[in-house]
Amino acid sequence: MNASGEVFREIYTQRLCLRLPHPEDALALSEMMGPEISARLASWPVRLAPEAAAAKLGEARAAAMAGLALPLIITLRNSGDVAGWISASRAEADRNRAVMSYWLGDRFHGAGLMREAAPAALAGAFRHLGVNEARAAVQTDNLASRAVLRGLGMRPLGIGHIWCAARGREEQCEWWSVLRPLEAELALPEHAIADHPPA
Repeated sequence: MNASGEVFREIYTQRLCLRLPHPEDALALSEMMGPEISARLASWPVRLAPEAAAAKLGEARAAAMAGLALPLIITLRNSGDVAGWISASRAEADRNRAVMSYWLGDRFHGAGLMREAAPAALAGAFRHLGVNEARAAVQTDNLASRAVLRGLGMRPLGIGHIWCAARGREEQCEWWSVLRPLEAELALPEHAIADHPPA
């Protein structure tokens, strides 16, 4: 639900459906959260137990209902398989700014799925959260993630730090940013269809 009381519905792209999380997604997400993925993320610990994943999804869904975040499960339209996660959450220090986080399971890498999901999720975040800016933190050697951010029109702000709850420490990162587009430009990518499946 956004500030206007509008309830979020699914976003469809050519190959994907982005939707709010359900409790039954916990097992699929926990099974995908291995060391290589967790090492790139701030808040997803390695070997995440299904119960912990379910609690995390419950908190994310509550934040969505309060208009504080847009957490989305990435699923494949042709099979319904859960492929990963992408979210935008209001920054605590500035409620007009959202921070994005995203990841895919190992077996879904290399197919361009995140480059397809991210623009649709970003447009959805601007529309549903009403923020003026979106940021993302990336490790400087994560070339794939940096390419996703460039595809979103983000620009690097420089080196900074982020608290990594997954490892209980602050870590160095590179922050990227993009400003909210004009209302006339605030549309989903051409291949994305919001709020209803294609006919």
